[in-house]
Amino acid sequence: MITREFAKQFTKEWIEAWNSHDLETILSHYSDDFVMSSPRIALIIGGESGVLEGKGAIGEYWRRALEVTSNLNFELISFFVGADSLVVLYKSVRGLAAEVFFFDADGKVVRSAANYA
Repeated sequence: MITREFAKQFTKEWIEAWNSHDLETILSHYSDDFVMSSPRIALIIGGESGVLEGKGAIGEYWRRALEVTSNLNFELISFFVGADSLVVLYKSVRGLAAEVFFFDADGKVVRSAANYA
């Protein structure tokens, strides 16, 4: 189960990593074969599925996203703890967003889904 303490620490480190724009630090929260879905994937790199797999592909997507959004900044609003998941609600340069995370036994993200208002 996800503990409130783990969720609070993960959320703090995740927000700080994104605000630093340091791709290596951002990717450190994820397993090598994690899967991500986001409607922004199609906007940044094309395609229709909005789903990418693996650190290589997702890292490239995030590298491009950071290049086109140089003023990227996340402001934490709240987080929600589930049995095997965590939802982070935050404000970004484009408005409200909620990201859902599922973790492996080592505390690394294996699946995430970004959702936007």
